[in-house]
Amino acid sequence: MKLILTSEVTGLGAPGDIVEVKNGYGRNYLLPRGFAILWTRGGEKQITSIKKARDAREIRDLGTAQEVAGRLKSLKVTLKTKAGESGRLFGSVTTGDIAEAVKAAGGPELDRRRIEIPSGIKSLGSHRVNVKLHPEVSAVLDIEVVAA
Repeated sequence: MKLILTSEVTGLGAPGDIVEVKNGYGRNYLLPRGFAILWTRGGEKQITSIKKARDAREIRDLGTAQEVAGRLKSLKVTLKTKAGESGRLFGSVTTGDIAEAVKAAGGPELDRRRIEIPSGIKSLGSHRVNVKLHPEVSAVLDIEVVAA
């Protein structure tokens, strides 16, 4: 089955890529969740608009990505959230919360899909998350989670 990806799918491709997948994977996973659309000749025209949107969000080149990685390493990010007496959070910290906290701390605007949390953040304290800025550059971001 030939599909056009509309959002990033780990291990498969980026938005605007044309991929060939098994019928079941496309029909039961990618299409219902809106990660892809069926490939048609008319759909090829949509690829240009999808790629333009992706390019606007992406960090352009390796040098820029390394510069942003340097800024992230020196950035002090504090995230306030509700927590119980034992220091356990009510819920967990999401990638969207982290992206907002980085922007509020004066850092660059990050795409939440590029932030990787190795294990869920469910307690107060200091945590480390990875940010994939470019296929060749990733940064480690230190986050301090405090009770609100």
